[in-house]
Amino acid sequence: MTLRVLGVPEPGVTVAPHTVTGMQDTATLWSDDDWPDEQRGDASLVIEVLPETPGGAPIAESDRPAVLTTAVAAPSTEALAEVLLETSAGDAHRVDTLGVDPVRADAHWADTLAVFDLETTGIDIDTCRIVTAHVGVIGPSGEVLERREWLVDPGVEIPTAASLIHGISTERARAEGAPAATAVAEIIAALHDAACRGLPIVAYNASYDLSVLAREAARYGHEPLPGPGPVIDPLVIDKAVDRYRRGKRTLTAACAHYGVELTDAHDAGADAIAAGRVAQAIVRRFPEVAKAAAAELHQRQIEWCRDQAESYQAWRRSNGEPGFTTSGLWPVR
Repeated sequence: MTLRVLGVPEPGVTVAPHTVTGMQDTATLWSDDDWPDEQRGDASLVIEVLPETPGGAPIAESDRPAVLTTAVAAPSTEALAEVLLETSAGDAHRVDTLGVDPVRADAHWADTLAVFDLETTGIDIDTCRIVTAHVGVIGPSGEVLERREWLVDPGVEIPTAASLIHGISTERARAEGAPAATAVAEIIAALHDAACRGLPIVAYNASYDLSVLAREAARYGHEPLPGPGPVIDPLVIDKAVDRYRRGKRTLTAACAHYGVELTDAHDAGADAIAAGRVAQAIVRRFPEVAKAAAAELHQRQIEWCRDQAESYQAWRRSNGEPGFTTSGLWPVR
């Protein structure tokens, strides 16, 4: 595998390419002396990952996966960028490139999003089970690029109240659903694959869906979803950037407010795709969200969710429920 780093700084300034070959885990592509001081922090780089055979020869064009090209900002010795390459055999090789800051372009992270939603047997994250799930990918205009859905036999009775919401009965789940242990492993793998491709994971009220998935993983002896991150939760972001808007903050209400069509609420696929489109709508409307890198926004949501939970808890306690408590942990409780 060859990494070729091409400098693309301000017009008229040339930076020599740097090339590193081999399968080493860590490659330092430049030293501080390699980069013009006047360009530090303003320029960008293009990293091309060129696959090779184990012996170092180029892979035949017909067998070669698409070259991964990613833009990154000027070097910073404190930062770490991960470049992922999927070989034609399906294996992923990671090269940790020291000294790279992610590009901070408006809405860059929102161009392509992984979207995720669950429908379950109830609302208690510790006891409810997955009934349906969706993991997909949407593009810059909200178009569906990929989708995968699961109908799951949860192994328990689905309460009538839950069936009335998502439309799946116990009988149908038992007859048509995949075994829960298998489905949970596949859902985790699909989300992990999206994260490895650098896609932020969007989930509306993410701390519910990701916590349920974590409990299900533990229930069946699976490794939990690594991280997870970065996660984009339109519910948390919307409440933070438009704090004083009156009315409900359900997905249906958010779709109506941001002009996103939701034709089949409580269908996992429809909800996941709508949540991704709401996230993109928020980015278009609020420059402070658009300017934040996905990783930075993830950290902000941890703080916002904690503050929102504390505020809600205080309100409930001041309105006749002195013992009320709620968790502000995010994205997994």
